[in-house]
Amino acid sequence: NTHIEKIPNQPKHVGIIMDGNGRWAKLRGKRRIFGHEAGVIKARELVETSVKIELEALTLYAFSSENWSRPKKEVSGLMSLFERTIEKYTSLLIDNNVRFKTAGDPSMLPKILKRKLEQMESITSENTGLKLTLAIAYGGQQDIINGIKLLIDDHNSQVIDINQMTVESFEDYLSFKDLPELDLIIRTSGETRLSNFMLWQSAYAELYFTKTLWPDFKITSLNKALHNYSERLRKLGK
Repeated sequence: NTHIEKIPNQPKHVGIIMDGNGRWAKLRGKRRIFGHEAGVIKARELVETSVKIELEALTLYAFSSENWSRPKKEVSGLMSLFERTIEKYTSLLIDNNVRFKTAGDPSMLPKILKRKLEQMESITSENTGLKLTLAIAYGGQQDIINGIKLLIDDHNSQVIDINQMTVESFEDYLSFKDLPELDLIIRTSGETRLSNFMLWQSAYAELYFTKTLWPDFKITSLNKALHNYSERLRKLGK
């Protein structure tokens, strides 16, 4: 594992679409869950590295709204993997001063997992370091629709006048509202699409695609992505 230093002009908020676990396992003649387990180890590594380089926010796309349509066995395997992971890594987050939150529709999740995620959020809520968000049962389009519903409720109860709505004030109705602006999205495994990840927030984010499968994504791979970002001139449409 190579050492990585904080770099000038590094992003504040990085979102990662962790893709390629299944393919990684298949290449080794193993079941997909084997790839997901390897992916978890990689995510842990990434969290520790993000703490070291003082990243402000890291958002990991763990499970999308669309992933429910995967084979039942894989989905239930993933859910129990999430449960075990949370138990195992709670102390890691506490020791590293990481604040943990989830984004997505918790009503879709198994009750035990939902409870464990809530416990992790509350245990780490006072932490002041890295803001780690797990996008689980999350979809960007669903998030925007949900925001619109909340906005209509507030309009009807005269909390806000819909005609005064701005881009900035609408963001208060979406997930990730308490995080710095999303600067960089990294997607592994060679796919070059957003797959319903942070659609609103990605309006001006830089995109970085790599063919590396997620379990093979090393600290050097992250270093490369961050340096690539730091060398881009961000005009933000101006």
